[in-house]
Amino acid sequence: MEHTQQHYLFTSEVVSPGHPDKCADIIADSIVDTLLMNDSNSRVASEVFVAGKHVVIGGEVNTKTILSFDDYEKIVKDALIKIGYNGKSAFTKAQCLHPDDIKVQVLLNQQSSDINQGVDQESGEIGAGDQGIMFGFASCETADLMPSAITYARMLCDKVYNYALVHNHKLGVDIKTQVTVDYGTKKNFEECKPQRIHTIVVSAPSNENMSIEEVRALIKGLIDDTGLPTELYDPNNTIIHINPTGRYVNHSSLHDSGLTGRKLIVDSFGGYSPIGGGAQSSKDYTKVDRSGLYAGRWIAKNIVAAGLAKKCSVQLSYAIGVAKPVSVSVDTFGTFTSIGDDELSRFVYETFSLTPRWITRKFGLDKPGPDTFLYADVAARGQVGQSDYPWEQLDAVELFKTLKK
Repeated sequence: MEHTQQHYLFTSEVVSPGHPDKCADIIADSIVDTLLMNDSNSRVASEVFVAGKHVVIGGEVNTKTILSFDDYEKIVKDALIKIGYNGKSAFTKAQCLHPDDIKVQVLLNQQSSDINQGVDQESGEIGAGDQGIMFGFASCETADLMPSAITYARMLCDKVYNYALVHNHKLGVDIKTQVTVDYGTKKNFEECKPQRIHTIVVSAPSNENMSIEEVRALIKGLIDDTGLPTELYDPNNTIIHINPTGRYVNHSSLHDSGLTGRKLIVDSFGGYSPIGGGAQSSKDYTKVDRSGLYAGRWIAKNIVAAGLAKKCSVQLSYAIGVAKPVSVSVDTFGTFTSIGDDELSRFVYETFSLTPRWITRKFGLDKPGPDTFLYADVAARGQVGQSDYPWEQLDAVELFKTLKK
């Protein structure tokens, strides 16, 4: 009887900065950057909706930075031009968004004083800007301690997107990638042992004058040149779907609206971990949806890097106006090496303050800028998993190593 190969498959997807939802995130965080760089105490919660040629900015702010309608319009257009919607591609005004067609609407209100009094406290402490739960995660599967499928989907997306930016006569910037990793067995999945890349999906808009065969050959070359690990990627033994509908020319918000906060799994851990209740983009650092994710990721990454577990999830929860987390829990999914989850949870809670003010100072969240990090760049590249982000530092590894028995 022929032996049937076992499969245990897990899939993650990624979208490029040109995806309409990402355009909304990037515009929202360009506003956050502008306000914080001019007034580090700005409080921001501004959502962005991109539909057709319209960009609607709504929500609330409390800031000393005075921005006119023209300022907001410039932020929007500059963000979209940087993304690649610069009017210089081979795509017509009917096929994708052009900067001179954009119509901006600004509907921003002053933040409620009820919220503000709980956030900015007389003691100098910062209360949580909202209640909620956040999850940080890390896995030993890749060098950046991120799970496999989303890591490789990001690599592919970056490769095709960067090609599209340079060769905009061939490809557009509204790109989606997806990678399915075969772990062979559930046990291998639980122990962070990917066996091979099973399936790759890439959808990228192409010039209408290119045949589908030409498009697929071009993108297949980019896939092969991405630098996927050779022990996992066999070009001759991987299912590959490139523009599977056969035609993908029309793209951008003209053909698919975009909204902030709709790509939470893309932004975080690709479905390998639970996610919190809210988005990061559009919010200032007092909003624990943002700062709590960064703190949770930093803790989880340092625990895995210290060799205390193969993978780790950290849940934080907060109450609005209260600085210290309501709860901290560490889950190593049974992969811990010497210290159990209950002891790790207690150590984290007792060792790190984890108030919004502590997290803000630790990672410099109130000081975005060209020399540190920009929230708009984080929105474009993913909220976690990029080694140059402050919350990706492995500066607590030695401290965690002291726990080894």
